[in-house]
Amino acid sequence: MTLFNLTSLTPAMFILAGIPGMEKLHIWISIPFCSMYLASLLGNGIILFVIRTEHSLHQPMYLFLSMLAIADVVLSTTTVPKMLALFWFSAGEISFGACLTQMFFLHFTFSAESVLLLAMAFDRFVAICNPLRYAAVLTPSAVVKTGLVALLRSFCIIFPCVFLLKRLPFCGHNVIPHTYCEHMGIARLACADISINVLYGLIVPFAAIVVDVVLIAVSYILILPVLVRLPSKTARHKAFNTCGSHLCVILLFYIPAFFTVLTHRFGQEIPHHIHILLANLYVLFPPLLNPVVYGVRTQQIKTKVVKIFVCPKRCWLREQE
Repeated sequence: MTLFNLTSLTPAMFILAGIPGMEKLHIWISIPFCSMYLASLLGNGIILFVIRTEHSLHQPMYLFLSMLAIADVVLSTTTVPKMLALFWFSAGEISFGACLTQMFFLHFTFSAESVLLLAMAFDRFVAICNPLRYAAVLTPSAVVKTGLVALLRSFCIIFPCVFLLKRLPFCGHNVIPHTYCEHMGIARLACADISINVLYGLIVPFAAIVVDVVLIAVSYILILPVLVRLPSKTARHKAFNTCGSHLCVILLFYIPAFFTVLTHRFGQEIPHHIHILLANLYVLFPPLLNPVVYGVRTQQIKTKVVKIFVCPKRCWLREQE
């Protein structure tokens, strides 16, 4: 049964179809997806708890990391619970307003994470290339302002998409062949010209992300010569570790994102269910692996995690000695 507001031709309800052609496997697919989601909540929760409770980690790099963890939780929580409800209970119905809200927070969080990764690259640039000015440049106020800039830029880029979709008539088409709502997935159901949606959705957010990637690349091009010339082997090892962690997170974030966007736009020969699986993995893998990368490769975080969760009593007695 199709529900419509006949005056505006806006559907009262969309139907998320899941992964086309793999409906019989939805239950089995949900098992690793649910496991990855719960593990990402646990990992990011531990990162946030450790940074929050350990005063020694109240530094710009770790504050940016805590913002990234919050963004990861929002990114996966925006999509995965509804996806699991669809897989487990065939609850694919979603109201038009809820679909737009999910779409907005999905793209908004992606854009905000990109700004945070750029901020983390700038943090590493200042710490390695100009360490004497680090405390003066990256003050607590500067960190807070950076977080606000990430939110404001993302809002200004993504919010117009809501209006671009609300102006479209849908004329009876309300089945979205996906597990969650995203901008072009909704726009393609419209019975009107969507060229503005296509241009805006590809050019504006994509251009903003490309600018972030270029600036991150410039930061590391400037960092690398300074890094190899550090006189102390210990300082060099520590800098390589922190930069290596950040670069791993960058690759986990941008490579699947660009692959998903470009194949979705231009990879018409790739089967549709592969597109959907990749899109689902994209909202799961970075939130799952980011805490692992930073927890394993960053000695300060690894030490605090062991202190708090693995051997709290033994570590406390050692500190007292």
